[in-house]
Amino acid sequence: MGSFSIWHWLIVLVIILLVFGTKKLRNIGSDLGGAVRGFKEGVKEGTDKAVSESQQASSKTIDVEAREKS
Repeated sequence: MGSFSIWHWLIVLVIILLVFGTKKLRNIGSDLGGAVRGFKEGVKEGTDKAVSESQQASSKTIDVEAREKS
């Protein structure tokens, strides 16, 4: 009772194809792929920006020597 058989999934797939049609499902797939691609590019740009900012911060470090007052 807990899981569906292969026939249940095939019937569900046929109903989805009849309701939406193959063209609309293809468009949904391409839109989803574009969204995933955009997300990956955004994450990559974010990490590249963070790395460049940390490199800039390290190049602005001032080296000093501490001495005690006498």
